[in-house]
Amino acid sequence: MKYPKEYLDEIKTRLKVSTVVSKSVVLKKRGKEYVGLSPFKNEKTPSFTVNDEKEFYHCFATSEHGNIFDFVMKTQNFKFGEAVKHLAQLAGMQPYTFTKQDEEREKQWKQYQSIYSQYVDFYHNELLKNEIHSSARDYLKNRSLSKDEVKKFKIGYVEKNPSFFEKFKSQFEEQSLIDTGLFYFDEKKKIYLERFRGRLIFPINNISGQPIALGGRIIENLDYLAKYINSPETIFFKKGSNLYNLDLARKLSNKQDHIYLVEGYMDVVGLNKNGIDNVVANLGTSLTDKQIFTLNQFFDDIIICFDGDESGYKAALRAAENSIKALKPEKQISFLFLPDKEDPDSYVNKNGKDNFIDFAKQSKLLIHQFIFSHYKKQTENNPSSMAIFEKKLRNIANTINDNFIKKYVLEYFLEKIAELTPHSNQNKKKFYLKRTKSLESTKKHFKESQSLSAVELKEFSLLYLVLNNLNLINENIHLIENIKLFTEVNKKIFETIIKKLKSDQQVRIEDLQLDEQLLEKISKFAPIKHILKNQSDDKHKVMELLDDISRDLMNYDLEFRIQELESKFSIDMSETTFNELKELKKKQNLN
Repeated sequence: MKYPKEYLDEIKTRLKVSTVVSKSVVLKKRGKEYVGLSPFKNEKTPSFTVNDEKEFYHCFATSEHGNIFDFVMKTQNFKFGEAVKHLAQLAGMQPYTFTKQDEEREKQWKQYQSIYSQYVDFYHNELLKNEIHSSARDYLKNRSLSKDEVKKFKIGYVEKNPSFFEKFKSQFEEQSLIDTGLFYFDEKKKIYLERFRGRLIFPINNISGQPIALGGRIIENLDYLAKYINSPETIFFKKGSNLYNLDLARKLSNKQDHIYLVEGYMDVVGLNKNGIDNVVANLGTSLTDKQIFTLNQFFDDIIICFDGDESGYKAALRAAENSIKALKPEKQISFLFLPDKEDPDSYVNKNGKDNFIDFAKQSKLLIHQFIFSHYKKQTENNPSSMAIFEKKLRNIANTINDNFIKKYVLEYFLEKIAELTPHSNQNKKKFYLKRTKSLESTKKHFKESQSLSAVELKEFSLLYLVLNNLNLINENIHLIENIKLFTEVNKKIFETIIKKLKSDQQVRIEDLQLDEQLLEKISKFAPIKHILKNQSDDKHKVMELLDDISRDLMNYDLEFRIQELESKFSIDMSETTFNELKELKKKQNLN
């Protein structure tokens, strides 16, 4: 029995071709495409290409060509059903279980899709060609939209007293028409009415570009009508699983690494009109895990840009608290707040594309920064309020699924709280050293280093842990002597510590003759000090943290070496480089 088309489309929505292919082929980005050595033939010069935008791979050496299902079938010798199960698992989906209802569901889908396509086409053509609808066209002109935008998004207009239901009755069963959500029964008048009468309609497409629902907007100022309405949920349309304009925006993932997420259809259309195509809108509901997951398949940075009013801010806060749990090391979620009473459409129309992009670059807040900033504003300067503040932030951080991200977000929250309560740490053990002559390189680094990378913070944590536990570390010197550091100044400090510890003498911090300013910097910025709070005498905890830091720094080393080899491989394409790269990636997966 055939798999339903929407199930297969869902797999393709979640998995880019490059994601699937890169499991077995080392790919290097080149322009809009990815290139690599053919999995179908031994070769030294790459002839294999992947195009996510067009959803296919092509091998010039063997003429093999296809989509993700073809690739898995050909490279793993799977039958189609096996390939579907394999890819569904990779996409995080439940295996599809065939029932007697599947054939009926497939029939329903064909009718559903046919009804929507005809409905959208008819009212789109009416808006373009029927002179009766001049008021709708005037509305669009006043919103600075041209015929090009109307055609691109297939915008239509449903007249106030339509009779399309009667036209459809001869072609489709009554229940099939009702199931689309386009019509409903008026109990008083005892007739079927069109849900979107008197409204502009914006087709909501699935990932393949087929209409599955509508958004509708009134063109008159009528207080008794909602400005926007959406199709009700149906068996083929779930609001929390879809995004407006995703079918077009996803094709830009080879050119853009970020996507703007806005609230309304007109925001999407307005930004597109001004040359910003990488934009989608949620569908009148809170942002869902499924929507974030889908966007993460195509883009590395989601920039959430809601309206610059109170309701837009509240929607952004809900989105932040819900979506922070989906953060991943290679992904980013940011928030962009427009000036009061502005929305993306009005802002870009007034200020233009370049200003909007510049404003986004300068003003966007990373998700954890936004959350901290919001709850800080709700906090009063007293112990009870600060305790509630910290508890709230800890709870939010603990919802994050990825353990690495969870750790760094929690460290960020606690570091920022510590800055608000400088007197709470007065009794904590600190470095008290006589001022010693510092190296010029150390002075220079300290003056110039204003922003700290994740690697530097991790190195500070290692140094803080070692300096505060010299006797314990001395007994376990073998655990740290092979750890690699990356910043020159931290590397020199670490080498000095190792050398002293290996001298078989009792070592004190003063004996290391390290720069006092640098030690203060380590003490101030080492995120681990918050985790060690009240546990500094727990040797087991100290060794556990040392193991965590060692593993993290080893992973940083692997990442840097992998990047170097990928760059080398893109030039020489040698099997030796390829094999080295493969071995490093195995080690990375083991860690």
